[in-house]
Amino acid sequence: MSERPEISDLVLAIDGGNSKTDVMLVTRDGQVLSRVRGPGSPPQTVGMQRGLDTFERLITEAARQAGYSGEAPFAAHTSAYLAGADLPKEEQFLQEAITARGWSATTMVANDTFALLRAGSPTGAGVAVVCGAGINAVGVAPDGRVHRFPALGRISGDWGGGAHLGSEALWLAVRAEDGRGLPTELLPAVLAHFAVGSMLELIERLHFGELSEDVLHELCPLLFRVAAAGDAVAAEVVDRLAEEVSLLATVSLQSLGLTGEPVDVVLGGGVLTGVGATVIDEVARRCKAVAPLATVSVVEVIPVVGAALAGLDALGADRAAEIRLRESFLAPATDESAPIADGDAGEPAAV
Repeated sequence: MSERPEISDLVLAIDGGNSKTDVMLVTRDGQVLSRVRGPGSPPQTVGMQRGLDTFERLITEAARQAGYSGEAPFAAHTSAYLAGADLPKEEQFLQEAITARGWSATTMVANDTFALLRAGSPTGAGVAVVCGAGINAVGVAPDGRVHRFPALGRISGDWGGGAHLGSEALWLAVRAEDGRGLPTELLPAVLAHFAVGSMLELIERLHFGELSEDVLHELCPLLFRVAAAGDAVAAEVVDRLAEEVSLLATVSLQSLGLTGEPVDVVLGGGVLTGVGATVIDEVARRCKAVAPLATVSVVEVIPVVGAALAGLDALGADRAAEIRLRESFLAPATDESAPIADGDAGEPAAV
């Protein structure tokens, strides 16, 4: 690059997930100057100081890769969309903490589901449902009205998410072996996955800490495979997931009065991007039963693009900037070729 854009023409975009953090520097005209991926460090989980320090190391690396000094300010606007910022009060607290870091002249912090919605909608209006480690949804009407859920797990009425689905698969396999449940192909599949001879052996390994309960996430794709092969027990769980995703979407649509007009329903997160067309089609069918003009789609670009697009909106960028940014991420292998931060920011999470 012969001449670096001015800091006043840059957006700092952050997608802070539970498993990974993506940071980008983007120009006002939609050019990606750098992208860095590092570990997931939600400040609400790891602590405010540690979480923001991790973000700042990634931001500094992104600035240096783009040819800047690596010292704040990094951009005109910071657009940070973070997992775990589930309540408006949490968003405000995080916005104050990030603003105090001086990364940019202005700052916007929101839950990462809003970034998913902006990534999949040309206007940022519509409904987004994310199902990754957990499950959440948000709706934004064309006039700016917002509908959202607390998304704090079982205490706020949630069902679903990768951890929950994995634990369901384990629960069903255990009960199939000991006779309390129905026979299911989940049992041999789980045994083979962990290379154990019995569910008791697996239970003991989990109980004594020889295996972390984090491995239950691995059973989520296994559950979908077994269901797709025709197992009725696994299929019942997957059907419940389709119902829950469509319920989140349709409740938001109804609450905002959007059931009778064209509207985007955007799906994303590791579970929904990997569940397969059959489940997505079922979600779409259920959504259209309530909102016939809805367009239901799985997001085509990674959520940090949504964060960047929201930042471009804040700078008043034109439509050409959005098109340029989107096109740069729709090219083959974009996600896998992203630069990774150096080791002192922590090992990068799997893409």
